[in-house]
Amino acid sequence: MIKNWFKHIGPGPLVAAAFIGPGTVTVCTLAGVNFGFSLLWAMLLSFVATVVLQEMSARLGIISQKGLSEIITSEISNPIVKILAIILILSAIVIGNAAYEAGNISGSVLGLEAVFGESKLLVFGHSVNVFPLLIGGVAFILLFIGNYKILEKALVSLVILMSLAFLTTAILTKPSLSEVIKGLFVPKFSNDNILTVIALVGTTVVPYNLFLHASLVKEKWKHKADLKHARKDTIVAVVLGGVVSMCIIISAAAIKTAEVTNAADLAKGLEPLFGHYSSYFLSLGLFAAGITSAITAPLAAAYVASGCLGWSSSMKTKRFRMVWMFILGLGVLFSSIGFKSIEIIKFAQVANGLLLPVIAGFLLWIMNKTSILGTYKNTLVQNILGFVIFGIAIFLGVKSILKVFNLL
Repeated sequence: MIKNWFKHIGPGPLVAAAFIGPGTVTVCTLAGVNFGFSLLWAMLLSFVATVVLQEMSARLGIISQKGLSEIITSEISNPIVKILAIILILSAIVIGNAAYEAGNISGSVLGLEAVFGESKLLVFGHSVNVFPLLIGGVAFILLFIGNYKILEKALVSLVILMSLAFLTTAILTKPSLSEVIKGLFVPKFSNDNILTVIALVGTTVVPYNLFLHASLVKEKWKHKADLKHARKDTIVAVVLGGVVSMCIIISAAAIKTAEVTNAADLAKGLEPLFGHYSSYFLSLGLFAAGITSAITAPLAAAYVASGCLGWSSSMKTKRFRMVWMFILGLGVLFSSIGFKSIEIIKFAQVANGLLLPVIAGFLLWIMNKTSILGTYKNTLVQNILGFVIFGIAIFLGVKSILKVFNLL
Protein backbone atom coordinates (compact mmCIF):
# COMPACT_ATOMS: atom_id res chain seq x y z
CA MET A 1 0.00 0.00 0.00
CA ILE A 2 2.80 2.45 0.95
CA LYS A 3 4.74 1.46 -2.19
CA ASN A 4 1.62 2.09 -4.29
CA TRP A 5 1.14 5.56 -2.72
CA PHE A 6 4.76 6.49 -3.47
CA LYS A 7 4.22 5.40 -7.08
CA HIS A 8 1.29 7.81 -7.43
CA ILE A 9 2.77 10.62 -5.36
CA GLY A 10 2.46 13.95 -7.12
CA PRO A 11 2.79 17.69 -6.53
CA GLY A 12 0.99 17.50 -3.15
CA PRO A 13 4.20 17.37 -1.09
CA LEU A 14 5.57 20.29 -3.14
CA VAL A 15 2.48 22.31 -2.15
CA ALA A 16 3.02 21.32 1.50
CA ALA A 17 6.70 22.25 1.15
CA ALA A 18 5.68 25.65 -0.22
CA PHE A 19 3.37 26.63 2.63
CA ILE A 20 5.57 25.32 5.44
CA GLY A 21 8.34 27.86 5.20
CA PRO A 22 10.19 29.79 7.91
CA GLY A 23 7.24 32.23 8.10
CA THR A 24 4.87 29.39 9.00
CA VAL A 25 7.37 27.97 11.47
CA THR A 26 7.72 31.38 13.16
CA VAL A 27 3.94 32.05 13.29
CA CYS A 28 3.27 28.56 14.72
CA THR A 29 6.08 29.06 17.25
CA LEU A 30 4.59 32.34 18.47
CA ALA A 31 1.10 30.80 18.58
CA GLY A 32 2.37 27.99 20.82
CA VAL A 33 4.48 30.23 23.08
CA ASN A 34 1.75 32.84 23.59
CA PHE A 35 -1.43 30.74 23.54
CA GLY A 36 -0.41 27.14 24.22
CA PHE A 37 -2.63 24.56 22.51
CA SER A 38 -5.66 26.89 22.31
CA LEU A 39 -5.13 27.89 18.63
CA LEU A 40 -4.75 24.39 17.19
CA TRP A 41 -8.32 24.76 15.89
CA ALA A 42 -7.15 27.62 13.62
CA MET A 43 -4.57 25.29 12.09
CA LEU A 44 -7.28 22.63 11.56
CA LEU A 45 -9.48 25.22 9.82
CA SER A 46 -6.49 26.32 7.72
CA PHE A 47 -5.66 22.96 6.25
CA VAL A 48 -9.33 22.05 5.61
CA ALA A 49 -9.54 25.27 3.56
CA THR A 50 -6.25 24.45 1.85
CA VAL A 51 -7.41 20.92 0.91
CA VAL A 52 -10.64 22.30 -0.64
CA LEU A 53 -8.93 25.01 -2.73
CA GLN A 54 -5.91 22.91 -3.75
CA GLU A 55 -8.17 20.04 -4.86
CA MET A 56 -10.01 22.50 -7.13
CA SER A 57 -6.71 23.80 -8.49
CA ALA A 58 -5.42 20.26 -9.17
CA ARG A 59 -8.69 19.23 -10.84
CA LEU A 60 -8.57 22.33 -13.05
CA GLY A 61 -4.98 21.61 -14.08
CA ILE A 62 -5.63 17.95 -14.99
CA ILE A 63 -8.88 18.52 -16.91
CA SER A 64 -7.81 21.67 -18.79
CA GLN A 65 -4.07 20.82 -19.02
CA LYS A 66 -3.47 24.54 -18.46
CA GLY A 67 -2.09 26.61 -15.59
CA LEU A 68 -4.36 28.90 -13.56
CA SER A 69 -2.70 32.10 -14.83
CA GLU A 70 -3.16 30.88 -18.45
CA ILE A 71 -6.89 30.37 -17.87
CA ILE A 72 -7.25 33.76 -16.17
CA THR A 73 -5.75 35.56 -19.18
CA SER A 74 -7.87 33.57 -21.65
CA GLU A 75 -11.21 33.81 -19.78
CA ILE A 76 -11.25 37.54 -18.98
CA SER A 77 -12.50 39.24 -22.14
CA ASN A 78 -12.39 42.89 -21.00
CA PRO A 79 -8.88 44.15 -21.93
CA ILE A 80 -8.67 46.66 -19.03
CA VAL A 81 -9.75 44.07 -16.45
CA LYS A 82 -7.31 41.58 -17.99
CA ILE A 83 -4.37 44.02 -17.74
CA LEU A 84 -5.29 44.88 -14.13
CA ALA A 85 -5.53 41.16 -13.26
CA ILE A 86 -2.13 40.42 -14.85
CA ILE A 87 -0.48 43.38 -13.03
CA LEU A 88 -1.98 42.30 -9.68
CA ILE A 89 -0.97 38.65 -10.12
CA LEU A 90 2.56 39.45 -11.32
CA SER A 91 3.03 41.97 -8.50
CA ALA A 92 1.81 39.63 -5.77
CA ILE A 93 3.41 36.42 -6.99
CA VAL A 94 6.62 37.45 -8.77
CA ILE A 95 7.61 40.51 -6.70
CA GLY A 96 6.04 39.03 -3.57
CA ASN A 97 7.96 35.79 -3.90
CA ALA A 98 11.18 37.73 -4.47
CA ALA A 99 10.57 39.49 -1.15
CA TYR A 100 9.75 36.27 0.70
CA GLU A 101 12.63 34.33 -0.88
CA ALA A 102 15.17 36.11 1.35
CA GLY A 103 13.10 34.97 4.35
CA ASN A 104 12.99 31.38 3.06
CA ILE A 105 16.77 31.24 2.65
CA SER A 106 17.39 33.07 5.95
CA GLY A 107 15.17 30.56 7.75
CA SER A 108 17.12 27.65 6.33
CA VAL A 109 20.35 29.42 7.37
CA LEU A 110 19.04 29.73 10.95
CA GLY A 111 18.59 25.96 11.02
CA LEU A 112 22.18 25.38 9.86
CA GLU A 113 23.61 27.99 12.23
CA ALA A 114 21.88 26.44 15.23
CA VAL A 115 23.90 23.27 14.58
CA PHE A 116 27.15 24.50 12.96
CA GLY A 117 27.40 28.10 14.17
CA GLU A 118 27.89 31.14 11.93
CA SER A 119 30.02 30.93 8.79
CA LYS A 120 31.07 34.29 7.35
CA LEU A 121 33.62 35.57 4.82
CA LEU A 122 35.02 39.07 4.38
CA VAL A 123 34.44 40.21 0.77
CA PHE A 124 35.61 43.72 -0.23
CA GLY A 125 35.30 44.85 3.37
CA HIS A 126 31.78 43.42 3.78
CA SER A 127 30.86 40.43 5.94
CA VAL A 128 29.05 37.84 3.79
CA ASN A 129 27.25 34.78 5.16
CA VAL A 130 28.34 31.58 3.37
CA PHE A 131 25.25 29.47 4.14
CA PRO A 132 22.83 31.42 1.86
CA LEU A 133 25.22 30.80 -1.05
CA LEU A 134 25.26 27.07 -0.23
CA ILE A 135 21.45 26.85 0.02
CA GLY A 136 21.02 28.97 -3.11
CA GLY A 137 23.44 26.66 -4.94
CA VAL A 138 21.41 23.56 -4.02
CA ALA A 139 18.15 25.25 -5.10
CA PHE A 140 19.78 26.44 -8.35
CA ILE A 141 21.00 22.94 -9.30
CA LEU A 142 17.60 21.32 -8.65
CA LEU A 143 15.73 24.00 -10.61
CA PHE A 144 18.24 24.20 -13.47
CA ILE A 145 18.11 20.44 -14.11
CA GLY A 146 14.48 21.17 -15.06
CA ASN A 147 13.37 17.59 -14.50
CA TYR A 148 10.06 17.40 -12.63
CA LYS A 149 10.70 13.86 -11.36
CA ILE A 150 14.08 14.77 -9.83
CA LEU A 151 12.61 17.92 -8.26
CA GLU A 152 9.68 15.94 -6.89
CA LYS A 153 11.90 13.28 -5.30
CA ALA A 154 14.21 15.88 -3.74
CA LEU A 155 11.34 17.85 -2.24
CA VAL A 156 9.44 14.77 -1.06
CA SER A 157 12.61 13.64 0.77
CA LEU A 158 12.99 17.07 2.39
CA VAL A 159 9.30 17.16 3.39
CA ILE A 160 9.62 13.72 5.02
CA LEU A 161 12.78 14.91 6.81
CA MET A 162 10.99 18.07 7.98
CA SER A 163 7.93 16.10 9.13
CA LEU A 164 9.98 13.60 11.13
CA ALA A 165 12.05 16.41 12.70
CA PHE A 166 9.06 18.42 13.94
CA LEU A 167 7.05 15.33 14.92
CA THR A 168 9.97 14.00 16.99
CA THR A 169 10.39 17.41 18.66
CA ALA A 170 6.68 17.51 19.58
CA ILE A 171 6.79 13.96 21.01
CA LEU A 172 9.83 14.87 23.13
CA THR A 173 7.79 17.61 24.84
CA LYS A 174 5.23 14.98 26.05
CA PRO A 175 2.09 17.11 25.55
CA SER A 176 -1.23 16.46 27.33
CA LEU A 177 -3.42 14.65 24.77
CA SER A 178 -6.64 15.93 26.37
CA GLU A 179 -5.39 19.54 26.08
CA VAL A 180 -4.34 18.97 22.46
CA ILE A 181 -7.79 17.56 21.56
CA LYS A 182 -9.48 20.47 23.37
CA GLY A 183 -7.33 22.96 21.45
CA LEU A 184 -8.25 21.26 18.16
CA PHE A 185 -12.02 21.17 18.56
CA VAL A 186 -12.93 23.99 20.98
CA PRO A 187 -12.33 27.34 19.20
CA LYS A 188 -11.18 30.25 21.37
CA PHE A 189 -11.48 33.73 19.91
CA SER A 190 -10.41 36.99 21.57
CA ASN A 191 -8.95 40.42 20.83
CA ASP A 192 -5.59 39.09 22.03
CA ASN A 193 -5.39 36.13 19.63
CA ILE A 194 -7.23 37.45 16.55
CA LEU A 195 -4.07 38.58 14.74
CA THR A 196 -2.37 35.24 15.43
CA VAL A 197 -5.42 33.38 14.07
CA ILE A 198 -5.28 35.52 10.91
CA ALA A 199 -1.55 34.82 10.60
CA LEU A 200 -2.03 31.04 11.02
CA VAL A 201 -4.70 30.85 8.30
CA GLY A 202 -2.92 33.38 6.07
CA THR A 203 0.39 31.54 6.15
CA THR A 204 -1.27 28.23 5.17
CA VAL A 205 -3.85 29.24 2.53
CA VAL A 206 -1.29 30.69 0.11
CA PRO A 207 -2.35 32.25 -3.25
CA TYR A 208 0.78 31.21 -5.15
CA ASN A 209 0.16 27.56 -4.25
CA LEU A 210 -3.06 27.60 -6.31
CA PHE A 211 -1.02 28.62 -9.37
CA LEU A 212 1.81 26.21 -8.57
CA HIS A 213 -0.50 23.20 -8.11
CA ALA A 214 -2.48 23.71 -11.33
CA SER A 215 0.79 23.96 -13.27
CA LEU A 216 2.56 21.02 -11.62
CA VAL A 217 -0.25 18.46 -11.98
CA LYS A 218 0.18 18.77 -15.78
CA GLU A 219 3.77 17.58 -15.39
CA LYS A 220 2.61 14.48 -13.52
CA TRP A 221 -0.83 13.57 -14.89
CA LYS A 222 -2.43 13.86 -18.33
CA HIS A 223 -5.70 11.89 -18.03
CA LYS A 224 -9.04 12.36 -16.28
CA ALA A 225 -8.66 8.92 -14.69
CA ASP A 226 -5.74 10.34 -12.69
CA LEU A 227 -8.05 12.66 -10.72
CA LYS A 228 -8.40 10.08 -7.94
CA HIS A 229 -4.60 9.97 -7.52
CA ALA A 230 -4.40 13.77 -7.50
CA ARG A 231 -7.14 14.05 -4.88
CA LYS A 232 -5.49 11.49 -2.59
CA ASP A 233 -2.09 13.11 -3.13
CA THR A 234 -3.48 16.54 -2.19
CA ILE A 235 -5.31 15.36 0.93
CA VAL A 236 -2.39 13.30 2.28
CA ALA A 237 0.20 16.02 1.66
CA VAL A 238 -1.83 18.95 3.04
CA VAL A 239 -2.90 16.97 6.12
CA LEU A 240 0.74 16.02 6.65
CA GLY A 241 1.63 19.71 6.36
CA GLY A 242 -1.08 20.55 8.88
CA VAL A 243 0.27 17.95 11.31
CA VAL A 244 3.77 19.44 10.96
CA SER A 245 2.42 22.93 11.74
CA MET A 246 0.55 21.57 14.75
CA CYS A 247 3.70 19.83 15.98
CA ILE A 248 5.50 23.19 15.95
CA ILE A 249 2.69 24.78 18.01
CA ILE A 250 2.79 21.84 20.46
CA SER A 251 6.60 22.08 20.76
CA ALA A 252 6.45 25.83 21.37
CA ALA A 253 3.74 25.43 24.02
CA ALA A 254 6.34 23.67 26.19
CA ILE A 255 8.37 26.90 26.47
CA LYS A 256 7.35 28.93 29.52
CA THR A 257 8.89 32.24 28.50
CA ALA A 258 7.90 35.19 26.32
CA GLU A 259 11.44 35.63 25.00
CA VAL A 260 10.82 33.52 21.91
CA THR A 261 10.40 35.45 18.66
CA ASN A 262 11.35 32.83 16.05
CA ALA A 263 12.13 29.15 15.55
CA ALA A 264 15.83 29.64 16.34
CA ASP A 265 14.83 30.92 19.81
CA LEU A 266 12.53 27.90 20.12
CA ALA A 267 15.45 25.55 19.43
CA LYS A 268 17.49 27.24 22.18
CA GLY A 269 14.50 27.26 24.55
CA LEU A 270 13.88 23.52 24.17
CA GLU A 271 17.51 22.59 24.78
CA PRO A 272 17.61 22.99 28.60
CA LEU A 273 14.26 21.21 28.93
CA PHE A 274 14.72 18.28 26.60
CA GLY A 275 18.45 18.16 25.83
CA HIS A 276 20.61 18.83 22.76
CA TYR A 277 18.68 16.35 20.59
CA SER A 278 15.46 18.38 20.64
CA SER A 279 17.43 21.43 19.48
CA TYR A 280 19.01 19.46 16.64
CA PHE A 281 15.69 17.98 15.49
CA LEU A 282 14.08 21.42 15.42
CA SER A 283 17.06 22.97 13.60
CA LEU A 284 16.89 20.18 11.01
CA GLY A 285 13.18 20.85 10.53
CA LEU A 286 13.77 24.59 10.12
CA PHE A 287 16.51 23.94 7.55
CA ALA A 288 14.21 21.63 5.54
CA ALA A 289 11.29 24.11 5.78
CA GLY A 290 13.49 26.93 4.50
CA ILE A 291 15.11 25.11 1.61
CA THR A 292 11.86 23.56 0.32
CA SER A 293 10.19 26.99 0.23
CA ALA A 294 13.35 28.48 -1.31
CA ILE A 295 12.87 26.05 -4.23
CA THR A 296 9.07 26.26 -4.65
CA ALA A 297 8.74 30.09 -4.44
CA PRO A 298 10.92 30.79 -7.55
CA LEU A 299 9.26 27.86 -9.36
CA ALA A 300 5.76 29.26 -8.69
CA ALA A 301 6.84 32.73 -9.82
CA ALA A 302 8.18 31.30 -13.10
CA TYR A 303 4.94 29.39 -13.80
CA VAL A 304 2.82 32.47 -13.04
CA ALA A 305 4.92 34.81 -15.21
CA SER A 306 4.89 32.29 -18.09
CA GLY A 307 1.10 31.86 -17.89
CA CYS A 308 0.35 35.60 -17.62
CA LEU A 309 2.70 36.61 -20.43
CA GLY A 310 1.90 33.73 -22.79
CA TRP A 311 5.31 32.06 -22.59
CA SER A 312 6.04 28.35 -22.71
CA SER A 313 5.77 26.76 -19.26
CA SER A 314 8.53 24.22 -19.96
CA MET A 315 11.02 24.25 -17.09
CA LYS A 316 13.93 24.25 -19.56
CA THR A 317 13.09 27.38 -21.58
CA LYS A 318 15.27 30.49 -21.20
CA ARG A 319 12.43 32.80 -20.12
CA PHE A 320 11.18 30.34 -17.50
CA ARG A 321 14.71 29.99 -16.11
CA MET A 322 15.29 33.76 -16.15
CA VAL A 323 12.30 34.32 -13.83
CA TRP A 324 13.28 31.76 -11.17
CA MET A 325 16.95 32.79 -11.40
CA PHE A 326 15.93 36.40 -10.72
CA ILE A 327 13.84 35.41 -7.64
CA LEU A 328 16.47 33.01 -6.29
CA GLY A 329 19.32 35.46 -6.95
CA LEU A 330 17.59 38.28 -5.06
CA GLY A 331 16.85 35.94 -2.15
CA VAL A 332 20.48 34.80 -1.90
CA LEU A 333 21.77 38.38 -2.19
CA PHE A 334 19.46 39.87 0.45
CA SER A 335 20.00 36.93 2.80
CA SER A 336 23.82 37.01 2.41
CA ILE A 337 24.18 40.71 3.21
CA GLY A 338 21.48 40.67 5.90
CA PHE A 339 19.27 43.16 4.01
CA LYS A 340 15.86 43.61 5.66
CA SER A 341 13.41 44.10 2.80
CA ILE A 342 10.61 45.27 5.12
CA GLU A 343 8.93 47.67 2.69
CA ILE A 344 8.99 45.10 -0.15
CA ILE A 345 7.54 42.45 2.18
CA LYS A 346 4.81 44.90 3.28
CA PHE A 347 3.95 45.45 -0.38
CA ALA A 348 3.86 41.67 -0.90
CA GLN A 349 1.52 41.27 2.10
CA VAL A 350 -0.87 43.91 0.73
CA ALA A 351 -0.78 42.35 -2.77
CA ASN A 352 -1.36 38.85 -1.38
CA GLY A 353 -4.13 40.17 0.88
CA LEU A 354 -5.86 41.52 -2.21
CA LEU A 355 -5.02 38.50 -4.35
CA LEU A 356 -6.29 35.64 -2.15
CA PRO A 357 -10.02 36.56 -2.27
CA VAL A 358 -9.68 37.58 -5.96
CA ILE A 359 -8.08 34.25 -6.91
CA ALA A 360 -10.41 32.22 -4.65
CA GLY A 361 -13.39 33.98 -6.28
CA PHE A 362 -12.02 33.47 -9.80
CA LEU A 363 -11.26 29.82 -9.04
CA LEU A 364 -14.86 29.27 -7.89
CA TRP A 365 -16.17 30.93 -11.06
CA ILE A 366 -13.95 28.78 -13.30
CA MET A 367 -14.78 25.59 -11.35
CA ASN A 368 -18.46 26.06 -12.28
CA LYS A 369 -17.85 26.50 -16.02
CA THR A 370 -19.02 23.51 -18.04
CA SER A 371 -17.10 24.82 -21.08
CA ILE A 372 -13.81 24.21 -19.22
CA LEU A 373 -14.52 21.31 -16.85
CA GLY A 374 -17.58 19.57 -18.31
CA THR A 375 -18.91 17.00 -15.84
CA TYR A 376 -15.94 17.63 -13.54
CA LYS A 377 -17.20 21.06 -12.45
CA ASN A 378 -17.90 21.73 -8.75
CA THR A 379 -20.66 19.89 -6.91
CA LEU A 380 -23.06 21.71 -4.55
CA VAL A 381 -21.04 20.63 -1.49
CA GLN A 382 -17.77 21.81 -3.09
CA ASN A 383 -19.38 25.16 -3.88
CA ILE A 384 -20.69 25.63 -0.34
CA LEU A 385 -17.26 24.86 1.12
CA GLY A 386 -15.64 27.09 -1.49
CA PHE A 387 -17.87 30.09 -0.75
CA VAL A 388 -17.32 29.74 3.02
CA ILE A 389 -13.56 29.82 2.36
CA PHE A 390 -14.06 32.76 -0.04
CA GLY A 391 -15.73 34.67 2.81
CA ILE A 392 -12.83 33.84 5.14
CA ALA A 393 -10.37 34.96 2.41
CA ILE A 394 -12.09 38.37 2.14
CA PHE A 395 -12.00 38.75 5.94
CA LEU A 396 -8.31 37.81 6.02
CA GLY A 397 -7.47 40.08 3.10
CA VAL A 398 -9.07 43.13 4.72
CA LYS A 399 -7.49 42.36 8.11
CA SER A 400 -3.99 41.80 6.68
CA ILE A 401 -4.13 45.07 4.71
CA LEU A 402 -5.38 46.99 7.78
CA LYS A 403 -2.58 45.40 9.81
CA VAL A 404 0.12 46.45 7.31
CA PHE A 405 -1.06 50.07 7.47
CA ASN A 406 -1.33 49.92 11.29
CA LEU A 407 -5.08 50.55 11.17
CA LEU A 408 -5.91 47.43 13.20
